[in-house]
Amino acid sequence: MYSYTRAESRQRGKLFRKGFRQALADNVDPAIRQKIERIDQAAAERGQQELNALHGVRDGDRQSVAQAKAAVRTASREDKAAARQALRDAEQQLKRSERAVNKAENS
Repeated sequence: MYSYTRAESRQRGKLFRKGFRQALADNVDPAIRQKIERIDQAAAERGQQELNALHGVRDGDRQSVAQAKAAVRTASREDKAAARQALRDAEQQLKRSERAVNKAENS
């Protein structure tokens, strides 16, 4: 997963266009390729950190669902409705975090 900042995207685009023009003239500067690789590496490191953070959020949401299920099972008759609603909310949050992880892993 890559996570480019706006400045990196602009700079990478400029370098790519410059390198493309040079490639048409068969005179590619290796410094351009190196700059693009440095930008890509920084974006890959940032993307990995964000993915790790998303995994942490997802794991926390899984734990919340497990705790909510336990609360439903141990709730008294009067408290069961509130416990079920808390379980539904926790499951919805888990779905959102899983969707975010899947989207990040597949992009």
